[in-house]
Formats: sequence, structure tokens, C-alpha cells
Amino acid sequence: MSIATVTSAFKLRLWTRWRKMAFVSRRRSHPARSRTLPILLDSKSLAPGLDRGFDFYDNFPEHPLTKSRFGRVERRGMDVVQHAEKWMNAHPAGPHFVWVHLYDPHDPYEPPPPYSQTYKDRLYDGEIAYADSALGNFVAYLKKLGRYENSVIVVVGDHGEGLGEHHEDTHGIFLYDSTTHVPLIIKLRGRVNPARVVDAQVRTTDILPTVLDLLHVPATERLDGESLKPCFGGAESPSRTAFGETDYPLRFGWAPLRSVRAEGFKFIEAPKPELYDLQKDPGELGPTSEMVQKGRKLLTDLRAKKPPAAAGSAAAASPGAANQLQALGYVAETSSTNAPSGLPDPKDKIEEQNLLHTAMIASEDERPAEARSALEKVLQLDPKSPTALKQIGELELKAGEYAKAAAHLKTAREIRPDDATAAFEAGQALEKTDDLAGARDALEASLKLQPSQLPARLLLGQVYLRLNDPKPADDQFEAALLLEPKSVEAQIGLAKTQIAQGNFADAVQQLEGLSKSQPDNAEVFETLAEAYTGAGKREDAQQAESRAKQLQKNKHR
Repeated sequence: MSIATVTSAFKLRLWTRWRKMAFVSRRRSHPARSRTLPILLDSKSLAPGLDRGFDFYDNFPEHPLTKSRFGRVERRGMDVVQHAEKWMNAHPAGPHFVWVHLYDPHDPYEPPPPYSQTYKDRLYDGEIAYADSALGNFVAYLKKLGRYENSVIVVVGDHGEGLGEHHEDTHGIFLYDSTTHVPLIIKLRGRVNPARVVDAQVRTTDILPTVLDLLHVPATERLDGESLKPCFGGAESPSRTAFGETDYPLRFGWAPLRSVRAEGFKFIEAPKPELYDLQKDPGELGPTSEMVQKGRKLLTDLRAKKPPAAAGSAAAASPGAANQLQALGYVAETSSTNAPSGLPDPKDKIEEQNLLHTAMIASEDERPAEARSALEKVLQLDPKSPTALKQIGELELKAGEYAKAAAHLKTAREIRPDDATAAFEAGQALEKTDDLAGARDALEASLKLQPSQLPARLLLGQVYLRLNDPKPADDQFEAALLLEPKSVEAQIGLAKTQIAQGNFADAVQQLEGLSKSQPDNAEVFETLAEAYTGAGKREDAQQAESRAKQLQKNKHR
């Protein structure tokens, strides 16, 4: 049986490897598969399909009870470990495949006490120390259960933090070792040779074939990596060629990067390519122009060996998922990751990226003045930054400055017309300014790009009603019910379209049923009163209206 325990979701190709591991564990001896993870890996929103192959996938609650980032978009490491232990206590029998994801060492750096005090001048180190203690607790738990000795345990980091190296504050933009050189610790089953350090270069893609090899499970398809088992015997192992890539810059309109690390050199393919001799320059501070063609050939050869990306891996995030990504400090994908030519080099844009990240975190933490200041600095550097224009438009929308929001979002959409979220938000702002035709066009554009947006369907239906155009309004509410059959707002909207078309009896029938399941919804009774009036049932209309007024009064007490 397998378990996945989530701390915080993001379309990373690493997911495919974990998903394969879950499927393999299902085929062999039917072990339990479980995972405990963050919202960043939530299979219902930001990581659709990632729960396949797991018996238990610990997603976040659909409606968190807290506004704090902890419990809403992120879990503390100790909470994550407790979720995993609780599941294992309830499923003691049989082998287990358990993936526990600790998200703590991420910006903003907010370790809990006592780590916040012990590391008050090095908060990132404090988050690492806290995550290490959470992992230590889980290892102690396995020892207490008697499972430790016979377990294969793999501990790996997915990335580091720039912390100002190469002017990168966090991660995701560059491919320097400061963010791509990560720890990998493997504990084997049974009492084996003493611990040793392997100096040879290995890759995270080697983890899956290693686990399969250790468990004597044959691979059923070609894998990206190779087993690390030869490294465990004590003999010196050759270094392996490592491929790196980041498409994250594309989300800001900048060039993606690719890298290859081999034979003591690191080549980074960029508009301004970089080659580093890692023996002489381990900090990657002074790129050399020599042997660039050799680096490009290594990269081309390695890329040719990679299997194609899974279909759908570049899908854009929904507006709701985009908000969750922003809460975690990531900009949601808005367009295809196919790299157009002539995009700016991220090295020339890193100051903007740091400011954009500052703005995202400040906005999430309800510090709009700080967010606005950072975004205005970005627009001074690049007046056509679609990300900054969109984010400042979102700030104005949240502040109720709808005309200003509409203006910023209009400019953002002109620069990036394939941004469904910006179009939806523009529709919201325009509806609030009573520019109904403009709101209709923006919402239609958003839904053309991303048809499965329930809030956009509902708002577009309301806009059509306000435009006295009930037939397309009806279509939108029907589409909304296909997305969410229990949507009360869509059912009320459908009844309003019936009223607008003079079909009062149909509206009454629909609303009478809805009033029984929604006895405390004032809008249901307000609309029912309108339907009764149209049907000539004045006494019923008065009773429904009286009920609506009482509910409104109770609501404002």
C-alpha cells in the first residue's frame, strides 16, 4: 500500500518518476502506497493526476479553516510527519511505499520556535534545522515500530536557494549549482557496510532505477537514470552526465535555460551561453568562452536521449490554482512553454524577478503597500512587464479600485493575450465599473482559453442577465452545472434566466425545490418571490419576500 503526505503543486517532470514508482509498487506484492505533501503537490488542483497509483494521497482540505499560510497552502514538517505516522498506525500490515514531502525550507523563511530564535539571523538555516528535526522524528518512529532496519530510505532535496548568489534570491530562474546541487542520502536495508560518501556526480533521475534495483523489481520501460547500486560496494564509480532545465523564466516572458554538467565542466545554454570549469571555478563566477561548442554538443546529444514530455504537462493553472501558486511564491503558467526566439536572457532580468517575488509574498501576507512599491520598481525597469501589470491590477481589484485594475489588466492582456487569469480578472473589474460589454468580451476570451473555470462561467451568466440577454446567460449557467452539479449560484442563475424569458412556472418549480435544500439562503427566496409575482401568486410572493428579509436581517446581526 502506498501513502503520499503533502506539505504544499507545480507541474514538475519529477512527478512522472514518483508516479511510476507508485505504479510499480502496486504491481509488486501489493504494498501500501501513501504520500503526505504540500498544496503545491495537491492532486485536485495544482498537480492533477499525481495521486494515481497511491492508495492514500493526503491532499489539503478543499475549504481550509484558517487564513494562515500554514494549513492553507503549507504544512509544518512535524504536521506532515504526524499525518504519515497516523496513516501507518492505521495500516500496520504489509510492505509500504511512503513519500513524505517536507516543504519548510522555502521562502518566506519562518521557522517555528525555538528555531526562529536560535537561527534568528539565518532563518533559512532555521527552516532546514526544523525540517531535519521532523525527519529525525520520522526515523525515530520507524525504529520504534521495528521497521527501520528493513527499510530502504531515500532522502533528497529538490532544489537549493540562491540566497543572493548570482543575484538570485530564491530559486527557479537559474541553473547554477547554488540551486541545483542537492543532498542525496540513501539508507539500505539490513546491516550493511558503514556509511560512505560518494564523490562521483549522480542525478535525482537515478533514484527510481536504484530503488527498483534494490527491491529486485525489473523496469518495464526505459528510465531516464541508472541504478546507483554500483556505488554502494566501495569501488570508485564514474561520474554521470547531468542534464538541467528550467522553463520558469518563460512565465515572465524570458528565455528558458538548459544545462549539462559533465567531465568537470558546466555548460548553460542561454541567449548568452555560459561555460564553467568547475575545478577552477566551483562558484561559477567567471564563465569562459572556450569550448562552448563542445558544451552545446553535449547538451544536444543528451536532449536527444530524453523521452518526450508527457502530454498535457504544460497546461496552464486555473485562476484558483494560480492564487495558490502565488501564495507559495510561484508565478502560474499562462502560456505554452515552447520557447520563442529572441527572448531576454534571465541574467538581465534577475533584479525584476527578485522584485516580483517580493511583491507576491507581500501581497499574500496582506502588505499591499510593500507589494505595490516593488511592482512599481519593476515597471520602472520594464514598463511592459506583463507579470507586474497583472499583479498591480490584482492589487487594485482587491482594493476596490476597479477602473485602475481594468486599465492595468487591459495592458497586461495586450502584451500577453493568452493569459486566461488576466482576462478573467479584467472581466471582474469591468463588471464592477458597469462596462458590461467589456466584461462580457473579457470573460468570453478567458473561457475560450480555459473553458473549465466555474467562477468565470457564473460571472459571465450574470453579465448576460444584466445585458438583458437571457439565452446565452442560460448557456453559461448550464455549463457551470456541468462543472459543479451542486452549484447553488448556477441553479439560482438558471431560475433568473427563466424569469427573464417569462417562464415563471418553470422558475417556481426549480426554486421551490432549491428552497428546501437551501432554507437559509436569502437570494433563493428573493428570486422565488420574483418568480411567484410573475406567476400571479401574490400571497406566496409575499411569504417568500418576508422570508428573504428575515434571513438578510439575521445575517447582519
